[in-house]
Formats: sequence, C-alpha cells, structure tokens
Amino acid sequence: MIDVERARADTPGCGRVVHLNNAGAALAPRPVLEAMIGHLEREAGIGGYEAAEEAASRVEHTYDALARLIGAEPHEIAVAESATRAWDMALYAVGLGPGDRVLTGRSEYVSNVIALLQVAARTGARIEVVDDDQHGQIDVDALRTRVDDDVKLIALTHVPANNGLVNPAAEVGRIAHDAGALFLLDACQSVGQLRVDVDELRCDILAAPGRKFLRGPRGTGFSYTRASVIERLEPPPLDVHAARWTAPDRYELRDDARRFESWESNYAAKIGLGVAVDYALEVGIEAIEARVSGLAARLRTELATIPGVAVHDRGRRLCGIVTFSVGSQPAVEVRRRLREQAINTWVAWHEHALLAGPDGPPGDLVRASVHYYNTDDELGALCDGVRGLAR
Repeated sequence: MIDVERARADTPGCGRVVHLNNAGAALAPRPVLEAMIGHLEREAGIGGYEAAEEAASRVEHTYDALARLIGAEPHEIAVAESATRAWDMALYAVGLGPGDRVLTGRSEYVSNVIALLQVAARTGARIEVVDDDQHGQIDVDALRTRVDDDVKLIALTHVPANNGLVNPAAEVGRIAHDAGALFLLDACQSVGQLRVDVDELRCDILAAPGRKFLRGPRGTGFSYTRASVIERLEPPPLDVHAARWTAPDRYELRDDARRFESWESNYAAKIGLGVAVDYALEVGIEAIEARVSGLAARLRTELATIPGVAVHDRGRRLCGIVTFSVGSQPAVEVRRRLREQAINTWVAWHEHALLAGPDGPPGDLVRASVHYYNTDDELGALCDGVRGLAR
C-alpha cells in the first residue's frame, strides 16, 4: 500500500498544480532536488572535478540502482543525457548493411522512426512495419511470420507516448531470441510505472529516461545492453571514456556498457537519477503499477461518461496514459484552458504517429498521464474542467 499523503508531502509541486503530465515529466520528490542542489553547491564550493571525485560512490550507486530496477547487472548499464540519445547510440552501433531487415511496430516513437529511416538510407537496410492486431497492439502472429535470417533487429516501443497501450514486449522478445535477432526496446513510458525485467522481456537493449515515471531529473536517461551482445556493438562516436588509446594508431573499447557513454556528464543529474530510482524502489514498483493502472482506469471510465468526450486508448493491456478528445475542439486549446485551471496535461500529436494506420488517432489528442501521487480529487478536477469545456 502506497502512503499517498507522504508521497505528496515529499513532492512540492503537488501543492501548486494538478499534475497529469507524468508521461512528459513527472514531479520530482524532494530527496532528488536536495541531492542535486547539494552536489551543485559542492561544485561551486570546491570545483567540479573535485566534487565529482568526492561523490564517486554516489555516482556508482546510480548504476547499481538502475540495474536493480530492471533486473540487470551494473556493468550492463550506461547513463546518458536522454533516452533518445541512449537508444540512438545502440541503434547506430548495430552495424546494419544492405539486405538486412529491421522490423518495427505501428506505435514506434517518432524520434526512433526518424533514426531508423536515416540508418536505412545510409546502410541499405530495410525498415518494415508490422501491423497491429484487432486490439491495437503489435500483431505477434504477424511478426512471427515476418522473421527470417535477414532480420537483424526488432525495434519496439513498449508503451507509446500517444496511447495507453502496453505492447506485448515479452512475446516479441521470445520471437527475437528464437530467431537470433537483436531486440531493442524503447521503455521510455514503462520504466517507473510498470514492472520491467530485462530477462523476462528478453530484450538485448533497453532505453529509458529519468524525467518521466521515474521522477528523476530532466537531461538524464540510461540504457541496458545485455553482456553477451556488448562486444558486437561499437558506438559511432568514441572518446577517452568509451575507449582507451593504446598506441598512436590503435584504441580499445571498454568491455562494459559504458562504451556508450561520453566522458563529460552532468554529475548532479546523474546522482539525482540514482536517488529517484531509490525512491521508486522504496515505494515499490508493483504497488506503483497497481495504483497508476487503477487511477487511469477510473479516469477513462469517468471521461467516457462526459457528453462529447471520446477516449481513444486501445490495447489488451492499458497503463497510466489516457488520451481523449473533446468534440471538435483542438487538443492544444483544451490543454491550454485546463492549464489556466492549474491542471497539467499534454498533447499527443498526430504528426508523431504517422505509422498508426487507419485505426490510429483521428488527430491531435489530449493526453492525461497519472502517477501514484495523484488523487481521486485531482482526477475529479480534470473531469470537471473537461465538462466545462464540453458544454
């Protein structure tokens, strides 16, 4: 059972706004703020290099905490400035070539698709989209029929940013594993709100941010790379952190996942990320998942009773992201007017879901994303605000 009152007391923003934009950036708890501010003050007081040296154990703890969170080992973790950068570093390291096939789904995140298209244009690899099934999730049976020896990579977004869907990632992972293809999982919207275990999912690479459901700082992300595949992947940019200069004409890559990092990083943010993970683990991931899913289900039910409001989430399994429309009103205008009432939502942009097909979103949608510190009263405030707009 989550102590919601304690969580809200730890969260300064809860006293100022109804924050239902957790899929964008959740409200950070006070321990994260204190850890970051404390390190910045040390940097200002004794110097950046010296403060980093002093905080070495706290920095290393972040790798331990992230590994524990997803069932990995610390040497399989790399910390980056965003999930997108972590995902890109893995993709561009795969080493695709002419004739190689990459399979992806209709819910793939916009930045991922752009990167895939660039890689295809540079390498001659083919990007192929697997259709959704009748529930709106990736069609596992169709995926299975598409896999052959030419498929080098399966890339999947676990939870899309513009829908409450949870894709069947574990089933996709089994297909990739049986076919000998790498499985790259975008877990941006699942880590922190759902239980994520890399062995159960059978993913070879996973990327996620700090700022979303983990409640960590912006400008942080991380990747997991399975130890057995690290040696197969050489990141396109290297520096003195990712590799060692062994002779005037030679270098050697690191043998752990930190080959995907660069030497310079935001130490305050990295420490804050570790504290955010500790906080989530203390609350309990299973308890977070249960509360977030329950709040979202109640919100969908209530929104659906409002005349003129349509809820657009599809999938056999749904999570804490709720997308809806209010008549013919532009989503950006609905979001603006809710913001005037100190209710934070966001817009799920249609232009970011161009692979969705005819059963995808009809246009821009309002996105409300709940977290465990939200309350039924806050959901009621959103529904009251939407009712006022729907009249």
